[in-house]
Amino acid sequence: MPHHESAIVDGVTVDLRHWIGGTRISSPTTFPDYSPLDESLLGDVAAGGANEVDEAVSAARAAFPAWAALPVAERSAILRRVADGIDARVEDLSRLETRDNGSLIRSHRRGVMPRVAMNFRAFADFAEQQLGHPDLEVRDHRERITYEPAGVVAIITPWNAPLMLATWRIGPALAAGNTVVLKPPEWAPLTASLLAEISAEAGLPPGVFNVVQGLGAEAGAALTAHPDINRLAFTGSVPTAGTISKAAAENIVPLSYELGGKSPLVVLEDADLDLAVSIAVEQFDNAGQVCLKAARMLVHSSLVQEFTERVVEGAATLRQGDPRDEATDVSALISRRHFEQIDGFVERALADGARALLGGGPNEELGGLYYRPTVLVDAPPGSEVLTEEVFGPVVTIESFETEAQAVQMANDSRFGLAATLVTGDRTRAERVSAQLDAGTVWVNCFFVRDLEAPFGGNGRSGIGREGGIWSFDFYTNIKNSVFSPQGWKEN
Repeated sequence: MPHHESAIVDGVTVDLRHWIGGTRISSPTTFPDYSPLDESLLGDVAAGGANEVDEAVSAARAAFPAWAALPVAERSAILRRVADGIDARVEDLSRLETRDNGSLIRSHRRGVMPRVAMNFRAFADFAEQQLGHPDLEVRDHRERITYEPAGVVAIITPWNAPLMLATWRIGPALAAGNTVVLKPPEWAPLTASLLAEISAEAGLPPGVFNVVQGLGAEAGAALTAHPDINRLAFTGSVPTAGTISKAAAENIVPLSYELGGKSPLVVLEDADLDLAVSIAVEQFDNAGQVCLKAARMLVHSSLVQEFTERVVEGAATLRQGDPRDEATDVSALISRRHFEQIDGFVERALADGARALLGGGPNEELGGLYYRPTVLVDAPPGSEVLTEEVFGPVVTIESFETEAQAVQMANDSRFGLAATLVTGDRTRAERVSAQLDAGTVWVNCFFVRDLEAPFGGNGRSGIGREGGIWSFDFYTNIKNSVFSPQGWKEN
C-alpha cells in the first residue's frame, strides 16, 4: 500500500486519500502535513489538482438530482445520523484536530465537536421548519414561494477551526438539497477525512459529500474556477478572496465570504471592570488565531491604567504548552511561516515605538512554534499593528476620552466582522452598539451566537450572511410561481 494512504495520529487512524463519489481516491503526488506541537510529520496527504476536482464535481453533479428530490424529512434524518456519528467520535475528532492544528483538546471535547454535530442537527431541523412557505394571495392570484437547491456547492475552509467552520457550511448546503465538494486546509486537513467516513456510515449517498485535499494554488484554484459549481463558500484571507472572486466571476457563481477581522473591544467608563478584563483575557484563546477576536482594546482614559494592569496580570497566568493537556490555556501557532509572520508584526510594532508590557516574542522555554501572549501599548495611531490583522496571541490597548471618540476609533478599520462593547448603562449600550460598524456586536459578552442568527462581516470582513434562513437564502434558488384565477379548464 502506498505510504500516503493512511496514518495513525495520537491513536486515531485517518485515511490520507481523497473522498470522491463514495470512494477513496489516491493521487500521484502528496503534500506533507506537520503538527504545530513539535513540527513532526503526521503524514503525506494526497495532493489533488484539476483532475481530482473535476472528478469530485462530476460525482457531486451526478448525485444531485436524487439528493435534491429526496423529501426534506428524509434528508434531515440522514443528517441527524451524521450528527450522531460525530457525537460518537468526539474523542477521536478532538485528538486528531488538536494534533493537526494545535487547538486545545478541552475546547474540542466540551464545545467545538458538540457544535460540529449541532451544525448538522440544527440545520436539519431548520430545513424542515423553514423551507416550506405559505402561499400568498395577491389580487386573487396565488403566489407560491419555494426554496430549490442550487446544485453543487464548493466549500473552502481555514485551518484555525477546520471541522467546525466546514460543517457550518456543509450542514445547511446538504439540508437544502445540494451536493458538496470540500477543499480542507492544507495545514490541517485530517478531520475532514474522518468526517467523510462518518457521513458514509450514516448513510449519506455516494457523491453527495466529497473531499478533495491539496494546496490552494492547485486544488483550490481548480475548484473555484470549475464551470459546474453553483455556489462557493470561503473562509480565509482577503488576498485569497480576491483571487477566488476573479475565478468565480468567469462563471457568475454566487459567493459567501467570511474573511479577516480587526475587531475592537470598547470599554466605556461605566463598565464592569471585572467583566471587561475577563473578556480581554479570553482573546488569547486558540493562541489568538481567531478571526473574531477583539485584538484592538479601546478603553476609557479613567479605566485604562487599571484595565491594562489587570489584563497583563491575567494573561501572565495563562498556561502555555501542549494542548493535549487539559490544563493548557495557550498552545502553539499553526506553522513556522505563520510564526515568523506574527513575530514580524511584533518586531515592527516595537520598532515603531510600541511597548510590550507582556510577551513580545517567542516562548524560549518551550521553543518550537510557541509564541508568548503579548500585550502592546503606545503603538502610534495608524500603525500596522493597529490596522492589519495579526492572527496570533497579540493585542493592543489604546485609550479614548469620549463616547464619540470611542465609536470613531472602533470604526476606523477596513474590517467589520465583530465588535464587543462593555458598559453598565442599557441606554448607552443600545446607542453605541447601533453605531458600531460590524456584522456582530456583543454587549457585555463574547462569542455567543445562535445558529439561527445571521453571521458575516462588513467591509473587507466578507460578503453576505449565513445562519438560519440566511443560509438557505444563499444555498437555494428562491422561486416565486404565480397562479392566475383565469384560464382554467374544468378537470
